[in-house]
Amino acid sequence: MATDPTADRPESFAGIHGRLVDNIGRAIQGKAEAIDLVLLGLIAEGHVLVEDVPGVGKTTLAKALATSIDAPFGRVQFTPDLLPTDVVGVTVWNRQAERFEFRQGPIFAGIVLADEINRASPKTQSALLEAMAERQVTVDGTTHVLAAPFLVIATQNPIEHEGTYPLPESQLDRFLLRISMGYPSRDAELQILETHGDGDLVDALQPVVTAAQVNGLVAAARTVHLAPALQGYLVDLAHASRRHPHLAVGMSPRATLALQRVARARAATRGRTFVVPDDIKALAGPVLGHRMMRSPEAQVSQVSTLDVIADLLDTVPQPDPRPVSG
Repeated sequence: MATDPTADRPESFAGIHGRLVDNIGRAIQGKAEAIDLVLLGLIAEGHVLVEDVPGVGKTTLAKALATSIDAPFGRVQFTPDLLPTDVVGVTVWNRQAERFEFRQGPIFAGIVLADEINRASPKTQSALLEAMAERQVTVDGTTHVLAAPFLVIATQNPIEHEGTYPLPESQLDRFLLRISMGYPSRDAELQILETHGDGDLVDALQPVVTAAQVNGLVAAARTVHLAPALQGYLVDLAHASRRHPHLAVGMSPRATLALQRVARARAATRGRTFVVPDDIKALAGPVLGHRMMRSPEAQVSQVSTLDVIADLLDTVPQPDPRPVSG
């Protein structure tokens, strides 16, 4: 009996990524770009801020991702009276055991949806962002590590500002990517009406990737090669942003590192072991748009940070992607 010579061959990075995209796409139609960016955030060990109006699929995307990688899903509805302990957990006295026990909060899930993060007080926001940055929480002097994979998808409504506590730039900088779902196209919305009429499609999804495989993708993405010329390109973009007349605050070193990290993840999902300039240019908007502060003149002229990023990409010379021959 003939055997398949590829049966024992490990699946490629791009193949695993493709399975995730396809599976999540079964539950949320017409959002290929948003799905791709959220997966890049997961693989690059970052977190994602979704700015959009209610009802465009943010919760569905988070739940579909958690199901697809067989990870626990946690949701926190942020409100003005939410306490930090409601997010990270609390230590309580167990009378029967006669000892204090820690009860984990929803932050201990693999995929956490922080819904309407700008409705909670700055103290509660800080508790979430500290857990995101440190991947651990400390309660009553005891440190509890958050297991990998771990991704926070935070949402906020960009239109409704009454009763909100906007995230300051220093906390926005903790998010690797800021994205928008946007309204679906006409064809995608017709498909939503047809497929979602009988129930939630997320309930019908099955895991297609294990947590171990996700952690393997994370480790593999770190090994993707970034040529010195491209590192120079990242630094040139950063220095140009700090001198740009429409910016009061340009790219920080953390922003440069973030763009490098997520560009490596994008290259790996495209089946490459090296980064090309297009990886950096494609991700500059989602990675940098929330990390820059416009000058007062730019705000009056209604020049957005995305306009500034487009100008930087047009004016800063990019390195030749072709290899140098010996």
